[in-house]
This record gives sequence, structure tokens and C-alpha cells, in this order.
Amino acid sequence: VQLQASGGGLVQAGDSLRLSCAASGRTLSTYVMGWFRQAPGKERDFVAVISRANGVTDYADSVKGRFTISRDNAKNTVYLQMDNLKPEDTALYYCAAGSILATMRNKIANYWGQGTQVTVSS
Repeated sequence: VQLQASGGGLVQAGDSLRLSCAASGRTLSTYVMGWFRQAPGKERDFVAVISRANGVTDYADSVKGRFTISRDNAKNTVYLQMDNLKPEDTALYYCAAGSILATMRNKIANYWGQGTQVTVSS
């Protein structure tokens, strides 16, 4: 499956952005989907994950209450709504498709998309 992330940009602290991850090549509904991010000089970190169909989600503590992951299987797309953005949210954001929700937190995924840059100015 090919994953295409989009929606990044340059915003100010407190603003919102919505990232999209469109899949092609295979039905997205067969995968657990996640978002990850990597800041310059740092490791790639888990951000959020969503189950295949029943809407179970999990978030990194740093984004709980501010970010919301969702999916539209009919459109083969996963979203990450990011509200009240902070400068520390600045990173390259990646989407990924995997098999097991619990292991996605450990960055174990079958497919990765290219990143979309999010930059938050103070």
C-alpha cells in the first residue's frame, strides 16, 4: 500500500492544522493506522493510532487533548486534527499502516508514507 501524507505547513502557536493520509493500492480498512513525528536531531516518536473499524484510539501523552486521529475508510484516508499547536510540535509528520494497535506505539508498522512538515512558530 502507498501512503501519501499532506496538510502540513507553517502556523503560529495556538493555531490548528489537519493532516491527511491517503492510501492507494489496498483498502485502508485492513490496517491499523498511526501518525508519528520526527523533529530534527531526534528519533521518530509515536503520536496517535486508530484501530481498523471500531474507533479505538491511543495518543502520546504530549498530544492528548489537543490532537484527534480519525479515519474514513470509504475515502481510504486517515486524518490527524491538531489543535492548540505548540512550537514543540514542530516536526516531520509520518503516517503508517500496521497490523497490531499495541505495537504501533513502538513504531512497528508495515508501511510508511513520506513525511509532511509541520512548523509552529512562537
